[in-house]
Amino acid sequence: MLAQFLQFLFSGVTVGATYALAALGFTLIYNASHVINFAQGEFIMLGGMLAVFFTQAGLPLPVALLLAILIPAIVGILVEKLAIEPVKGAETVTLIIITIGASLVIRGLIQVWLGKGTFSLPAFSGDTPIEIMGATLLPQSLWVLGVTALVVAGLWYFFNRTLQGKAMLATSVNRLAAELVGINTSWVLFMSFAMSAALGAIGGILVTPITLTSYDVGIMLGLKGFVAAVVGGLGNGLGAVIGGLLVGILEAMGAGYISSAYKDAIPFVLILLILFFMPRGLFGGKSTDRV
Repeated sequence: MLAQFLQFLFSGVTVGATYALAALGFTLIYNASHVINFAQGEFIMLGGMLAVFFTQAGLPLPVALLLAILIPAIVGILVEKLAIEPVKGAETVTLIIITIGASLVIRGLIQVWLGKGTFSLPAFSGDTPIEIMGATLLPQSLWVLGVTALVVAGLWYFFNRTLQGKAMLATSVNRLAAELVGINTSWVLFMSFAMSAALGAIGGILVTPITLTSYDVGIMLGLKGFVAAVVGGLGNGLGAVIGGLLVGILEAMGAGYISSAYKDAIPFVLILLILFFMPRGLFGGKSTDRV
C-alpha cells in the first residue's frame, strides 16, 4: 500500500515539476504585461521537439539541449515583437486571441517541418530505476526535480538580488510608476517573453525522455500549466510552483486510485473548485478598491 502511494507520488511530483515550469512562464508574462500567453504550451513542445531534432542530427547532447532552449527563447521574443508589441494597449481578450493564434502558427510550422510522429529522447543518465521503499524512481525524474529546483532558486536570486529582476518586479506592481522612475518597460516585456519561452523549453526537454513528445503535446501541457498558475494564484511565483506540484500529484493519485480515464479531467475539476471557493487562487493577494 505504501509502495503504491509512493509510486503515484513520485510520478505526480515529476510531471508536476513540468507544470510548475509552465506555470512560472505564465506568471512571468502576466506580471510584466497582464497578458495570458496561451502559446506557453508550444514553447514546451518546441523544447522537446528541437532537442530530439538536434540529437538525431548528430550534435552533442549539451549543444543540442542549449539550442533547444535558445531557439524557443528567440521564438518568444519574435512573438512579443511581431504580435504583442504592435497592439500595445489592446484589450485582454484581444491579446489572448493573438497568443492563441501564435500557438497555432508555431504548432503548424513544426507539424510541417518535423511531421506528426511521436519522438523520444534518450534519458540523460540511464534508465535503471532506483528503488525506494518498494517504489521505483527513474533517474530522469531526478533530473526533472533537480533542474526545476535550480531554476526556481535562480529565479528567486534574479528577482531579489539583481537590478534587472527588481525592475521587472516594479513593472509588475505598477507599470506607469516604473516608467516614471526610468525603467524601460518595453525591455521588461521583451525579457519576460524570452525567459518564459526558455522555461517552457526546459520543461519540455526534461520530460521528453519520460513522456515522449509530438507537435501537439503542448496543448494539454500548456493548459495544465495554466491551471497550475491559476490554482497557485495568477502572478504569484511561489503559487505557480506549488500549484504545479499540486496539480501533478492530484492527477497521478486520481489516475492511480480512481481511473486513468479521468487523468486529464482532474486538473480542470480542481480549477473549478478553486475558482468557486478561492477565486484568486491559493496564494493570490486580496484586491482592494479605494473609494
